[in-house]
Amino acid sequence: MATAPAVPTTIRGPGLPPTVTPAFLQHLTARVSAAPNAARVTTSAPYTGVPLADFPVSTPEDVEAAFARARVAQKTWAATPLAERKRILLRYHDLVLARQDQALDLMQAENGKTRRDAFLEVVDIGIVSRYYARNAARYLGPKRRRGAIPLLTHTTELRRPKGVVTVISPWNYPLSMAASDTIAALMAGNAVVQKPDTQTALTALWSMDLMYEAGLPEDVWQMVIGRGGSIGGALMDQADYMMFTGSTATGRQIAADAGRRLIGASLELGGKNPMIVLDDADIDKAAEGAVNACFPSAGQLCVSVERLYVAESIRDAFVAAFTARTKKLKIGAAYDYSVDVGSLTTPAQLKTVTEHVEDAVAKGATVLAGGKARPDLGPLFYEPTVLTGVTPDMTLHSHETFGPVVSLYTYRDVDDAVTRANATAYGLNASVWSRDGARGRAVAARVHAGTVNVNEAFAAAWGSVDAPMGGMGDSGLGRRHGADGILKYTEPQTVAHQRLQGFYPPARVSPETWATLLTGALKVLKAAGVR
Repeated sequence: MATAPAVPTTIRGPGLPPTVTPAFLQHLTARVSAAPNAARVTTSAPYTGVPLADFPVSTPEDVEAAFARARVAQKTWAATPLAERKRILLRYHDLVLARQDQALDLMQAENGKTRRDAFLEVVDIGIVSRYYARNAARYLGPKRRRGAIPLLTHTTELRRPKGVVTVISPWNYPLSMAASDTIAALMAGNAVVQKPDTQTALTALWSMDLMYEAGLPEDVWQMVIGRGGSIGGALMDQADYMMFTGSTATGRQIAADAGRRLIGASLELGGKNPMIVLDDADIDKAAEGAVNACFPSAGQLCVSVERLYVAESIRDAFVAAFTARTKKLKIGAAYDYSVDVGSLTTPAQLKTVTEHVEDAVAKGATVLAGGKARPDLGPLFYEPTVLTGVTPDMTLHSHETFGPVVSLYTYRDVDDAVTRANATAYGLNASVWSRDGARGRAVAARVHAGTVNVNEAFAAAWGSVDAPMGGMGDSGLGRRHGADGILKYTEPQTVAHQRLQGFYPPARVSPETWATLLTGALKVLKAAGVR
C-alpha cells in the first residue's frame, strides 16, 4: 500500500499574512454557535503544517439551540420586504469586493490554493450575490396562473420559504461553497444553520460576519463546527431543507435521511469529469484550456477535468503542447499572484493522490509530466501530473482523485469519444474543444453531464449564474444558480379564488344537462386554442 511522503521536519513556506492576526482569528472563531466551555479543535496551515486556528466544537445540543434561535429569527426575516433583503445583499456584495484581501489571505492560509484561484471565489460570490439581489423579486413574487374556468377562477402562485435550511459546505472552495448556496436561501426568506468543513471554517465565518455587517438580523445565519458523526444527525433532524456539497457516499446517506423525514435535499457530489478535444480544435488553445481545466486549486475542484480524450490525428501535437505547459507551471506557496499551482489541503488528500498515481504506474501507466510529491516546497505539495496508458484495473481510471492528476486517452471518432466520456456513473461537468462552435455544442449536447463547456474548462457554465448548475447520476440531485437555485428553498402555494360559478351545477340545472354544457365548453376551448 502506497503511503504519503513524510511531512518534513523543517517548516517551509511563508508565514501567515498580516491580515490574519490572532485578534482577527479570535473574532471569527467567537462566531461559532457553541457552549462557552466547549471542547476545542485546532486546524493547520497547508503551506507549512503549523497550527492555524482554534475552534470551539459544537455539540448536538448546540445545534438544536442554534435551530431554535434561527426559527424565531426566520419569522421576522421572512416578513422583511424583498427590497430590504436586496439592499442587504448588495451591501454584502460591496463588502466582499472591498475586503477581498482578507478573504484571499484566509482562503490561502487554510486551503493552500493560489491567490489566483482564491480570487475566482471572490468573483463568484460577487456575481451570485448581485444576481439574486437583482432577480429574486421576479422569482419569488406572486404569479398569476391560468384559472380552471376562464374569467371565473382567479389563481395565484405564491412562494413561501422552507423555514430553516441546513447548509453543509466543503473545504475545497471555502468561500464559494459556503456563501453561494446560503445567499439564495437567505434571499428566499429562510434562516440558515451551516456546518462548514472545520479545515476552512475561517473563510465561512468571515463571509457570515460580513453579511451581518451588511445588515442581516441576528441569528438568521448561524455556524456550527463539528464532525458529521457527532452533529450530522442533529443538522438533519432539525432541517426544513438540506443543502450538501461533498462526497457521493455521504450524499447517498443524506438523501436517504431526507427521504425518511420527507424534506427536500440538494446534493452536489463527486465527479470524474471528461474533456474532449475534437480533431479540428486549436491545439494551443486546447492545451492551455486543459491546463486550466485540470490543475486549478491543485485539482481539488469538483468540476475540474480528470479524463482527457484527444483525437488520434492530433494526439502527438496536443500532448507536446499540453505537457510542455504543464511542466512550466510554477508550484509553490505565496500570498500573491506569483505561483500557478498551490498546495493540497490535507494529508488525507495527499495520501489519496500519491496512492492513485503509484498504483497506476505500478500497473503500467506512463508519467508524461509530474508524478511526485514536493516536500521541499511544503508538506502537502504535489506536482501537476499527466498520465497515459491508464487502464480500467487502475484505481484512478474510474475513481475521483481530486488532485492535480489527469489521464490522457485517444479516440477514433466522435461517437467513440462521447461513448467513453459517458462511461462513468458520474455526470457533473465536461468540456469540448473545437474551432467550429456549432459542432462543439452538438457534441456537448450528447455528453451526460449537468454542465458542459465549449472551448472553456468550467468557468463559462459556472459563471452563467442565470442557468442551473448541478450533476447527473452519482454527481448529485438538484441544482444551484438560476431559478432552480432559489426556488428549491421555497414551498409553492396555489391560491385559487372561484367567482360566481364553479364545476358543480347551479340550482334548477340537472347534473346531466350540466355535464352536457361543460362538455361543449371544453370542445369550444380546444377549438379556440386555449391551453
